[in-house]
Parts: sequence; structure tokens; C-alpha cells
Amino acid sequence: MRHILFVCTGNTCRSPMAAAILKHKNIDGIEVKSAGIFAANGTDASAHAKQVLEENEISYAHSSQLLTDAEINWADLILTMTLSHKRSIQQHYLHASDKVLTLKEFCGVPGGLDVIDPYGGSLEQYQSTFHELEALIDKAIQKIAIEN
Repeated sequence: MRHILFVCTGNTCRSPMAAAILKHKNIDGIEVKSAGIFAANGTDASAHAKQVLEENEISYAHSSQLLTDAEINWADLILTMTLSHKRSIQQHYLHASDKVLTLKEFCGVPGGLDVIDPYGGSLEQYQSTFHELEALIDKAIQKIAIEN
């Protein structure tokens, strides 16, 4: 079983959408969670994130979770939304450094390593982030299949 953890800042936008997209793919042998570096436990996903998931027929129950040792130790692969998230995890969880990558880095996407944060933005910004995440997760799935 492969344990994949998506991490963003507040665990209300990007990482929950990424987790929902990957879970929706229903791939045997993969378990998915999400967490946030500065998340408040128990917060719902943002309204726009939920709307975009619903528009794409992806059902997902979410309650935000602060990143802790438990999630770090559970994960085989930690995919962050930004380079600063990756560096923060590597600084605070030295034992996890080798399993932390930005999602774009893992996928081999050239250029910037950050997924744009739609927090506080329009529905269109959330839709754009959703489509970016969906394309990245499709690439990640291909890479994971090759590794297995």
C-alpha cells in the first residue's frame, strides 16, 4: 500500500482538492490524506473548493488537519503545493526529508515549483487551480505506476 500525503498551508483549498482528485481515481494500492502546515483542525474545505469538486462530480468529505508527526510517519510520499512547504517540512521533520517533494517536482514539470494558491480568490481561480492539480495528478499517477 502506498501512502500519499498532500500538504499546503491551511488545508482548505489545494491539498484537499488534490487528495479528492487522487481518491476519485480509485487506484488500488494507494491511500491518500491531506494536511496543512498552519491548519486549524476541523475546518471544512473552502466553499469554492467544494463547488469546483462538485462541478467535476468528485465527492469528498473534508476536515482540515494540522500536519503532525503522525501524518509524516504515515506517508511514504509527501507532495507539497509549494517549495516553501517542502522546505518547512524538511526543516521540522528531518527524518522525512527524503520523501518530501513539491507536486510539480515529483511530476518533472519544468519551471516554477508552486501550485498557485486560490485562497480568497474567485471561483474561476479555484477552477484554474483544480485543472492544474488534475493534470499534475495524472502525471503523478503515471510516475507512480512506473515506480511500482
